[in-house]
Amino acid sequence: MQTPVDFLADLAVGTVNELAAALRAAIPRLVMAIIFVSLAYVAIKVVLAVVRRFLDRVYPTEQDLIAQLWVTIVGIFLWFGAALVLLNILGLGAIAASLGTATGFLALGVSYALSEMIEDAVAGVYLLQDPDFNPGDRITTQSMTGTVSAIELRKTRFELDEGDTVVLANREVEKRWTKEMDA
Repeated sequence: MQTPVDFLADLAVGTVNELAAALRAAIPRLVMAIIFVSLAYVAIKVVLAVVRRFLDRVYPTEQDLIAQLWVTIVGIFLWFGAALVLLNILGLGAIAASLGTATGFLALGVSYALSEMIEDAVAGVYLLQDPDFNPGDRITTQSMTGTVSAIELRKTRFELDEGDTVVLANREVEKRWTKEMDA
């Protein structure tokens, strides 16, 4: 019969042996994870620099907000993908798959909830790029006539003849507008 002291000693030795075996098995994965994170960091920084340089050529300086928005979106996707690959390297592939699926459903819900905001932002990008729609232009929309005072990513500000300022969502402006020619 084993004494309680012998039982605790055997339990401690067994636990230490299992821990050592687990660490020996985990070391290659940890080394691969460190190498992957280092390479992913450099690769993502290079990709974001290339994307930023490309967008700086596409968008003029006054539209830097749009370029920065795209760089941020690309960065989020790249870092999220790197995190999923890292989980896979560490042997947590089931968690990575579940996280990817859950994030997809979450993104779907958020995009539905923010659909009007997204529509405003997309319309704002089109209005900002339109050479015929600029601050100072006299514009007639479906609901009013005024002078464009500011074009932002989600809304456009108009000055009316009476001096009032009207703010319209870009999706409403972009649907139909007419530029009045100078007389």
